[in-house]
Amino acid sequence: MKPVVALILLALMLVQTILAQDSDAAYPPPRAREMSVALFNQKDFTGWTFCMKDNADLLKTWNITNGVIHCTGKPIGYLRTTQVYSNYFLTVVWRFVKIAPKADNTGVLVHIQPPDKVWPMCVQVQGKHGHQGDLFLMEGAESKEHKGMDKNTPIPLRGDSVENAVGEWNKAETICIHNKIESFINGKFVNETTECTLNAGYIGIQSEGGDIEIRSIDLCPLKY
Repeated sequence: MKPVVALILLALMLVQTILAQDSDAAYPPPRAREMSVALFNQKDFTGWTFCMKDNADLLKTWNITNGVIHCTGKPIGYLRTTQVYSNYFLTVVWRFVKIAPKADNTGVLVHIQPPDKVWPMCVQVQGKHGHQGDLFLMEGAESKEHKGMDKNTPIPLRGDSVENAVGEWNKAETICIHNKIESFINGKFVNETTECTLNAGYIGIQSEGGDIEIRSIDLCPLKY
């Protein structure tokens, strides 16, 4: 092989390596599955705490059976991690057990800020039936795409809903990198927001009317 050709091939290999490293910010992040840690141990709520409206008995809302979290959706509130996270790829596998009018809602909360209250400052990846992937900037959180909207108005899906039928498992994947949040539902990009005023916080799951089950909650740290 001629020296010039060899140098060209070497340069191409270096470019491919750099691109692969930079692609950590894209979906799915390389090595995400290998580097993921389980936030839910499928046995108990170690590493989690709760905030329920009017200090309701959490055991009447949340329980674990056969390695799966069950949430009745009533009363409203949330469970959250006891640890703060930033720069990560989060995967939550969950499903509706059943839905009914005004009983078809939940959500994944990222960047939760203290104090615990219903509802806290955070960003919600909507789990409401038909709207999975809408992004809510809650209780004073703000972002470039949300400016001018009130806290009850979401950044809407970029396209049609891609959620599965009631009773089937959905995979909600969220990438949080610095001040940017990207949402993927069942492997498809559905939403993002940038220049968010929050970039770290607790991670949580809402109890908000929907009768749901959660099979796994996994997090892959992203280093930047």
